[in-house]
Amino acid sequence: MKTAQKLAAAVFTAVLLFIGANSFAQSTPQGKFDFNIGVDGLMPTGKLQKYSSNFGLGITPQLQYGLTNKLAVTFTSGYYRFFSKTYTNTGLNAPFETEHQDMIPVKLGLKAFITKNIYIGVEVGAGFQINDGISRNTGIETGRNTKLILAPGIGYATKNWDFGIRYENYSGGNAHYGTLGLRVTHSFGL
Repeated sequence: MKTAQKLAAAVFTAVLLFIGANSFAQSTPQGKFDFNIGVDGLMPTGKLQKYSSNFGLGITPQLQYGLTNKLAVTFTSGYYRFFSKTYTNTGLNAPFETEHQDMIPVKLGLKAFITKNIYIGVEVGAGFQINDGISRNTGIETGRNTKLILAPGIGYATKNWDFGIRYENYSGGNAHYGTLGLRVTHSFGL
């Protein structure tokens, strides 16, 4: 089993054990604010995975406001780092290591609770690349581009914890790609 699959299985098991041991009310009641900080595990897809990175990490503070007891609006920003990888291009005699890619996401979203703790969500925003992109060696992406971010997801929220899985699509510039993300947050309330 690949390292990423082992990590995902371990995180999933830990989440299930935690959820089984704790059950609280919805994370943000109507008319209340909540502040949480999340750690994101990001598994790249498409051109990002093929040419640049196999894994990314993020830290994402989020402000959430309960519009109703079943609907919340979110504002999320933070920092993503997609780690470099060794890439083999058939046109070259030797493999080379790609550059890491850094991005600052800025997103607005909605969380709609379909049960007491389970929600579906969507986020829309921009991703600001803060370095030169996927790989100078492949010529696929050049310069610092701004990406449109679209991110549907599903999650489980308690009073203090939120576990979410999402697909995040990035489009704009010379390349379109995505990530499968797992976000674990701790709420600090306001």
